[in-house]
Amino acid sequence: MATQSTWRGQLIELLLIFFYFFNFISIYCFAEVEFNVVPEKHAAFFIFGDSFLDAGNNNYINTTTLDQANFWPYGQTHFRFPTGRFSDGRLVSDFIAEFAKLPLIPPFLQPGFHHYHNGANFASAGAGALSETFHGSVIELKTQIKYFREVVVTWLKRKLGKAEGGLMLSKAVYLFSVGTNDYMSLFLTDSAFLKSHSKSQYIELVIGNLSTSIKEVYDSGGRKFGFLNLPPIGCSPGMRDEDGGCLEELSAYTSVHNQRLVKLLKDLERQLKGFKYSLYDFSSSLTDRMENPFKYGLKEGKEACCGTGRFRGVFSCGGKRGVKEFELCKNPNEHIFWDSYHLTENLHKQLAHEIWRGSSSRHSSLKYLFQTI
Repeated sequence: MATQSTWRGQLIELLLIFFYFFNFISIYCFAEVEFNVVPEKHAAFFIFGDSFLDAGNNNYINTTTLDQANFWPYGQTHFRFPTGRFSDGRLVSDFIAEFAKLPLIPPFLQPGFHHYHNGANFASAGAGALSETFHGSVIELKTQIKYFREVVVTWLKRKLGKAEGGLMLSKAVYLFSVGTNDYMSLFLTDSAFLKSHSKSQYIELVIGNLSTSIKEVYDSGGRKFGFLNLPPIGCSPGMRDEDGGCLEELSAYTSVHNQRLVKLLKDLERQLKGFKYSLYDFSSSLTDRMENPFKYGLKEGKEACCGTGRFRGVFSCGGKRGVKEFELCKNPNEHIFWDSYHLTENLHKQLAHEIWRGSSSRHSSLKYLFQTI
């Protein structure tokens, strides 16, 4: 027979489980309201990419904790519990949704999520434009696009009707942030395929796959696209060398990729009728913050908030990735990096404001795309 203290402990555990479940459901409760007519001024939001935008899809696939963030202290700042986001709180895409007067966009694989009038998040931590990148552990971009087309065929056009569904797709905004893992994997894995190409050949493969994915969304009815170029991932806490310097070879890959991305988008604008885009210079923005943190109200530009070792660069945040011991800073808002590779909620919010506002150029404001109905 259980003792009174054991009984109380079990009751507390059940209450905590209920609390986490209730909070998890409440995050997306407004996204589950079904309707068959899209409001005249409504612009849905579809999200593709990697851990920078993954709202929890990797919670529902067979993968390892290297590509998951569904444990404490992830999510501690805003949600107060882990959601699968690689941050202490919200992501850029969460803030963009708020600015666009949308609810949080749920991960596509979330159980019970079947109504896509506000959009869907297909991003997967660890994913790349190449299917070979961390193959078998992530939802590569090709599969993300496949899921999107399933939404188009089985829900938007079937449920709303071809005309209404097509109108919704043309009004929607499609955000892409992908490619970082394609280049990181060159330095983190021993894949023969990844290392059997020259630098220029490899970059062309990544850009080519991204181009194909964009065109598939366009062919489905998408017209308004947002893009982030690649951040200086070689300068993240997890990739710095023993002397604290950036991994320059990795930076060289991302630099050329970003140049090719500019050309790709200009070419697509000429080739595809009605194609509109916003391109955010993630690379320059993050570099400036790392070099001048105080300018942005920050105190630490190199060291992560959560991790182990030099710059807390060992990917141990949460103690579930081989190294159980880890350090956790007192105030994530003072840091650029939350863990060895990912950003704090404060940084996501700062970047989201810049992405939303843009500059005077119509190509640099996501707000412009959402408001052009």
